[in-house]
Amino acid sequence: MSDAATVPGAWTVAWSRPVGRLLNNAVYRTSVTGRSNVPAAGPVIFAGNHISFLDGPVMFGASPRPMHILVKKEMFKGFLGRVLRASGQLPVDRAGDRSVLQLSKDVLDAGRCIGILPEGTRGSGTATGISNGVAWLALNSDAVVVPVAILGTRQGGEHLDSIPKPRRRLHVSFGQALTLGRNPGETGRASMDRAATEIRDTLAAHVRTTVRHSGMSLPSADHPHQRSNAVAGPPADHH
Repeated sequence: MSDAATVPGAWTVAWSRPVGRLLNNAVYRTSVTGRSNVPAAGPVIFAGNHISFLDGPVMFGASPRPMHILVKKEMFKGFLGRVLRASGQLPVDRAGDRSVLQLSKDVLDAGRCIGILPEGTRGSGTATGISNGVAWLALNSDAVVVPVAILGTRQGGEHLDSIPKPRRRLHVSFGQALTLGRNPGETGRASMDRAATEIRDTLAAHVRTTVRHSGMSLPSADHPHQRSNAVAGPPADHH
């Protein structure tokens, strides 16, 4: 049986939320804006930009609602793997894994929240390219998409694997919720491409606005960003 075979219990994200808040408020100095943009009930897909391996935990701790984050399956080993499973995170194969998309849909259908970093790999965080996994989920569930801008987890020319020093200022901003659907007479592929483009443009615009309003900047990419075409390829890069 796959690691991503069953919907995690609701308790998994409940116990781990204080850990995320501790990271944001004790280890780092994290300011959060836009919490009121997150619906108080119903399924939500949180789609954040990706600059550091800390983006997932920081988004998790800043959110007004708990979420199950897609994390690359390689991290589900040893002690860290046990922690990830116990905290309700979902393992995904970045080479293409339809099963985790169905599992994520099941989580959303239960009225819960999913967290995705749809750029698929760490880079400059501009969100100029995303995978289609988030679009598939938005079109095949009743979930809205909330764009999330994450700043400060990597700065300037810091290496992709760098760890922010304690007490660094971080910023997380939740944007206006986006509702997506299929247009009459539209093919599945056309719907997917349109939804992915709309999510990409919305997230990229929200990141730019957050940079402008917060006074914080994005890092420089260590390598050119390439769009992932994998079916599910939007996991958090916790390494």
